[in-house]
Amino acid sequence: MRHLAALVSAALCFALAAPTAAQPFPDSIPLPDDFAPEGIATGAGTTFYAGSITLGDIYRGDLRSGEGAIFIDAPADRSALGLKADRRHGLLFVAGGFTGEAYVYDLRTGAPVASYQFGTPGASLVNDVIVTRDAAYFTDSFAPVLYVVSIGPGGELGPGETLALSGPAAAVVPGDVGLNGIEATRDGRTLIVDHTALGALFTVDAATGESTAIDVDGLIAGTLDGLLLHGRDLWVVENFPNTLARVSLSPDLSSGEITATIMSPLFRVPTTIARHGSRLAAVNARFDLGFPPPFGPGAPPGTDFDVVLVRAR
Repeated sequence: MRHLAALVSAALCFALAAPTAAQPFPDSIPLPDDFAPEGIATGAGTTFYAGSITLGDIYRGDLRSGEGAIFIDAPADRSALGLKADRRHGLLFVAGGFTGEAYVYDLRTGAPVASYQFGTPGASLVNDVIVTRDAAYFTDSFAPVLYVVSIGPGGELGPGETLALSGPAAAVVPGDVGLNGIEATRDGRTLIVDHTALGALFTVDAATGESTAIDVDGLIAGTLDGLLLHGRDLWVVENFPNTLARVSLSPDLSSGEITATIMSPLFRVPTTIARHGSRLAAVNARFDLGFPPPFGPGAPPGTDFDVVLVRAR
């Protein structure tokens, strides 16, 4: 009996200590109907955030379980496009689209921290944002500028400034979308932007605004959207072609080559992507059903939206 009890006890201890099988990641994660997302960012663990163009709300979900809920119920006059989670300082930076604004929220509670009126409402399109160690940089798709918010060592935020661009990235195509996605090198001194209308990539000196073209063949003009830099690999979202293109950059960032493309039957006009381990999370904006105001009437009522997970190749 004593021997049997010992065996039972050992088996029980083994069962308690044995790791359970990890829940697989879903291929698609639903967002609320009529949410009209555009931006996505990853946070701690498997947490992700998505922003609504039409509502300004921020949805927080889990990439593994697929569960989530509205995290920030924004005021009625706000919009949310690109966003980035600054885990170092516990802040969430959000581009405010046609409002010309940018917003900062507490990453833990969702409480508002700051807001910035950078551009003229309706005449500006504050589209995307990247966060470095000491600043957040926002693109404006209607102007050859970047908007900059400095970040102090303790997370203190500066008043906000405008950095005028020079060189080829400063090209403006009347009536079309210019600067869109934005990324940064590890040291934060060099930014990478794409220009939707031109179908081109550029480096930008984060201090001076001077830009230089990155020589890349094969990107589709009029479709470039969000960017994601991982090492020397720059993932470029081509929205209407439903393609994620991997551009392998040269060491000096002067050129690049498309070395992989990802297409999925689940893509429905993705606009931005975020990375979690070996996976890319792409948010479907469904612009094929209608651009949001003022470009168009938006998708019809009752439209479903989602986030799609694919393996980075």
